[in-house]
Amino acid sequence: MPSRKKTAMFASAFLTCVCSFVMICVVLATQHWMSSQVRFSGSDSNVTVSLTYGLFRGTCEQFVEVGLQVSERTFQVADNLSNTKAKNTITAIIVILVLSLLSSLLSSGFTCTNVVSNPYQTFLGPIGVYTWNSLCGILILTAMILFPVNIEEYGLSVELANGCFSFLQTHTKSAHTYGYSYWIMLLIIFLNIASIVIIYFYDHARYSKKKEQERPIENAPKDVILF
Repeated sequence: MPSRKKTAMFASAFLTCVCSFVMICVVLATQHWMSSQVRFSGSDSNVTVSLTYGLFRGTCEQFVEVGLQVSERTFQVADNLSNTKAKNTITAIIVILVLSLLSSLLSSGFTCTNVVSNPYQTFLGPIGVYTWNSLCGILILTAMILFPVNIEEYGLSVELANGCFSFLQTHTKSAHTYGYSYWIMLLIIFLNIASIVIIYFYDHARYSKKKEQERPIENAPKDVILF
């Protein structure tokens, strides 16, 4: 059976891993990644399309300059994209988040195993926790980078606006606000770092104790050496 200290430390890491897993599920499920105001100019009037969307679905509204508002519509992100690069980037972000979800699940399993037992395999201990939490954090950071690239480089919001409403004319400007679904990913990264730090402190303390028990004889008291 593991010691009380090990149980407490790995239980704390297990909680952070579970929270990370839940947060990734929230990020995938919610559609508040981005709110955009996309403006188009035409010969007769100017049109502004308001969008709120995530990785799978979103809502859009159209406002004409004279004050006319078209009723809100719900759309599927993949169906509204004609730009291959934008579509492929969204797919890549989804795949990356699914992989991070699996990494977080494995990390939760490893920490839970160490709460209740002392596994013989080295990789099932701290090294495994370091590996899966680091991988999860790197994947989440990659997703955080790819999404703004999709917005700025490939014009994701403009593509979605054109998919929502036909006959839009020249795009003039856009304003973007990242939603809580996007910023939650920062919290996930912090949770992964917290898991690594907790296990590092446990592993460091265990290593120091082991070294102290293996002190060479020259560090022993003189009376013990004389004896």
